[in-house]
Amino acid sequence: MMKHKIYGSLLMLLVVFIFSCEKVIDINLNDAEKKYVVEAVLTDELGSAQVLISQTKNFSDDNQFAAVSNAMVTISDNDGNTHVLAESSAGIYKSADITGESGKKYTLKVEVDGNVFTASSTMPAKVNMDTLYVADEFIFGEVRKLATVEFKDPTGLGQNYRFVLYVNGAKRKGVYIRNDEYTDGNLTSIRLFSGGDDDNDKGIKAGDVVRADMLCIDEATYKYWYSFGTSGATGGSNTASPANPVTNMQGGALGYFSAHTVQAKTVVAQ
Repeated sequence: MMKHKIYGSLLMLLVVFIFSCEKVIDINLNDAEKKYVVEAVLTDELGSAQVLISQTKNFSDDNQFAAVSNAMVTISDNDGNTHVLAESSAGIYKSADITGESGKKYTLKVEVDGNVFTASSTMPAKVNMDTLYVADEFIFGEVRKLATVEFKDPTGLGQNYRFVLYVNGAKRKGVYIRNDEYTDGNLTSIRLFSGGDDDNDKGIKAGDVVRADMLCIDEATYKYWYSFGTSGATGGSNTASPANPVTNMQGGALGYFSAHTVQAKTVVAQ
């Protein structure tokens, strides 16, 4: 009986000691130097040229788009043509008179607050998207509807692809990319998984309108999206801390410039 009393007393003393040693630790999240972010695209569709310019924010700031206005933005091609992009709304610059062409090299130039950022991208040849369909598949112990894109990869290494998925007009956050390292010259199927933790709608349902855009991108753009998907920038990687994706921007800005072809197909999920 005495032993039980001793053990009980020791236990109480240990609990008191642990709670008395509790200490509140304040983590000082220092403000990082703000960087410019340039997200620029040019496609083979008329009026598609668009450049978004913003600045990074501190950890404690809100997630609103930190638009940067009054920039001088131009896109030039290797034939010597230069187009000026006008600011259509805060931080968004557009041009309605540029249509990208496969095989041409395009150079973006952004001048803002004494800084100059440049990037180049060569538009690849268009690869045709043959089919888009939605089918039931058994995944992780449940039946789910998945969108699948099929296309014939041309013979010869060097093709890079990105796919963008929309369900009922809402863009899904997944990063869907592929190159032809293991599928050169073959009929290729890409399943676009939907319904991750970052998606408001957990998957595709019967009656949903599903659209997929197939982008033929250059190698630099592929590297950007590959690093974006694996760096923790999407919030879904297993990295210890997020890192900035690989960029083709010169001059110290984050982001990318992509000259690419685009093709879209739409189906209704059954």
